Amino acid sequence: MRLQLLLASLALPSLSSGFVTPQNGMTKTKSSTTSLSVKRMPIMMPTQEPMVPYRAPGSSYDQFIGLKSRQLRDRKLWIARYIDDEASNSIISSLLYLQSESDKEDIKLYLNIPGANLRPALAIYDAISELKAEGVKIATTNIALCAGMGALIAGAGTKGMRYSLPNARFLLQKTGMDQVFRGQATDIALEVRNIKKWNEKMNGEISRVTGQSLERIENDLKRDFYLSSEEAVRYGLIDEVLLPMPGKRTPPSDVVDLGSFQSGNEQKYQGEMASSREDQQQQGAPNQGMFSNGDDDDGPKIAKG
Repeated sequence: MRLQLLLASLALPSLSSGFVTPQNGMTKTKSSTTSLSVKRMPIMMPTQEPMVPYRAPGSSYDQFIGLKSRQLRDRKLWIARYIDDEASNSIISSLLYLQSESDKEDIKLYLNIPGANLRPALAIYDAISELKAEGVKIATTNIALCAGMGALIAGAGTKGMRYSLPNARFLLQKTGMDQVFRGQATDIALEVRNIKKWNEKMNGEISRVTGQSLERIENDLKRDFYLSSEEAVRYGLIDEVLLPMPGKRTPPSDVVDLGSFQSGNEQKYQGEMASSREDQQQQGAPNQGMFSNGDDDDGPKIAKG
């Protein structure tokens, strides 16, 4: 019954078909085709924070928590955003929480700061300085770019624990107004004077962090001042560049295992085994009686009766 109804529905004219009356008075239908438009949606990355399993101390089961929360439990804090008032409040509260958990363990900051407002960034700088004064060691690592006040935060870590990846960069520059300022000419002049005063204070903090003279800092910051990782070490902004460890080499021996390649000498399995195979083929393979025809040379040499 269902099949008959389906066939009947297929036989009916579509709603988009039109009826045409010819001159002889008979009615016939004008067929029309319906096209389906398919739009492929682009693949979007997940917008939510990745979830990872975590087992709390003393617990017998795992629970899923956010990746940043999981790293925060290991005293690792990622700062990878533009620093404004909201970001400053979140970062300072996280630092104070880690200090309350333990003031003996180190705090590791991983930085990728494309820029920052002056006052919120100085608040983070003051919080880091306060924690260091209380005995907390803070390690900073620039993983990509630290621009403006981000470079000052990268240099605010504990001496000897300020790191950078080889291809990371630093940008020292003056900062301007955090937002558009409107008002009378006198008010604008006061705001400009205030910004100039805070820039001079920032130059003094960079001079204290790097050990460079204030005159050199002011001369370098007349324009955007870029530094590579090696230049930042020589400038005094950081202490060390993190380089990959060289691969461990296998000590030379009589037999070199497969995969432990050494330059200069031909491998044992490349020379002797290949030459022995060629000798067997030239001598007519006298040991063919031990192996059946078609056996794979790489397989185990098992005598077959």
